[in-house]
Amino acid sequence: MVLTLYGAPYTTCTKRVAVVLKEKNIPYTFVPIDLMKGEHKSPEFLKKQPFGQVPCIDDDGFQLYESRAIGRYLAAKYADQGTALLPTELKARALFEQAASVETANFDSKAYDLVAETVFKKMMTGLDADEAKVAQFNATLGGKLDAYEVILSKHKYVAGNVRHSDLHYHMESC
Repeated sequence: MVLTLYGAPYTTCTKRVAVVLKEKNIPYTFVPIDLMKGEHKSPEFLKKQPFGQVPCIDDDGFQLYESRAIGRYLAAKYADQGTALLPTELKARALFEQAASVETANFDSKAYDLVAETVFKKMMTGLDADEAKVAQFNATLGGKLDAYEVILSKHKYVAGNVRHSDLHYHMESC
């Protein structure tokens, strides 16, 4: 059975999983979920993803949600296929986990706050961004990006070599 990816093609999290599928050369079927129509909150979808968020996968009856968990699962299951995304050496794996944790705690949430205020707020409510919040979010994100500059002055990628954790950052800019 071919893996099924449920998601909204324009969302960062769905793109994050799609990139792993492509890098690992994994065949899959894509089922688009229309967020504007509320399909992610339907009883049928909530059986797959109880939080009503995209993406989620069905891998021959095994259901999994959360893009980072899906990416790690696919990278491990298909370790010998396509691009190697998870390091196997202990210290390299520790650096990978560090980079992945830093992305979740210090980049994703800060970038999301800014995007939510400057893009999604207008799209979802018709209201303009609160410029004071935008300035605050920019300052917070700017401070985080300064730390990234220090890391990237020593390495080409956040985890040293390109890995799954570095793909998370790329997806934020899509």
